[in-house]
Amino acid sequence: MVGDDAGLLEDTLRQTMSGDDIVFSFGGIGATPDDRTRQCAAAAAGVSLEFNAEGRALLEARFGDDAYPKRIHMVEWPVGSRVIPNPVNQVPGFSFGHHHFVPGFPKMAWPMVEWVLDTHYADLQRAERNVELLLEVRDTPESALIDLMQQVMDAHPDVRIACLPNASGRRAIEFGVRGSAVAADNAFRALESALVEMGVPLGRRARR
Repeated sequence: MVGDDAGLLEDTLRQTMSGDDIVFSFGGIGATPDDRTRQCAAAAAGVSLEFNAEGRALLEARFGDDAYPKRIHMVEWPVGSRVIPNPVNQVPGFSFGHHHFVPGFPKMAWPMVEWVLDTHYADLQRAERNVELLLEVRDTPESALIDLMQQVMDAHPDVRIACLPNASGRRAIEFGVRGSAVAADNAFRALESALVEMGVPLGRRARR
C-alpha cells in the first residue's frame, strides 16, 4: 500500500512504468485534495494532465451542470489516457499504457478490473477458468495424511492440492484441490476415495 504520499506514489509509479508489467491502482482518483494519483501518474510518465473528452462527456451525462467546477477534475488525467467504464455510478477510471486506475471501493473496482481484463487482455486469459473443490477431514492428525496427500499429488501434477488445519479448536483439516474443472474433479475423487478407504471421517464438501 502506497497511500496518498505524493513523493512515494510518484516514485513507485515511475518504477512500475519503466517495465512491462500490468499494474492496477486502487483509490486516490477522486476530486478531493488528498487524491493525488492522477497527478502523480502524469508526473511519473512525464506528461501533462488534460480533461479527457470521453470522460468529460460521461461526467456531464451523469451530473449535468453539477459536474462543474469540482467533479470535472475526476477526469483530468495524464495525456493519452483511456476510459475505464464504471457500471456502478458512471464515474470512470482510466488506463495509461498498461497501468489501470480504478476507485478504491471494491463494489466499483471489481467490475472495472474485469472489464479491463476482458477488453485489453483477453489473449492472456485461460479459455477455461480454474475451480477449487474443498473437503473437510475430521478427527485425524495431519501427520497421518502426509503420505496419502503426496500420492494424490504425484498422480495429479496438473492440479494444486493444499491442506489447512482448522484453527478454531475443532480437530479438522480442510483439503483444497484447485485446477481446471476436469483435472480438479479427477484429483478430488481420487483424494476422497483414498480417504474413505482409510476410514477417515469426512465433513462438508464445497465447490467454488
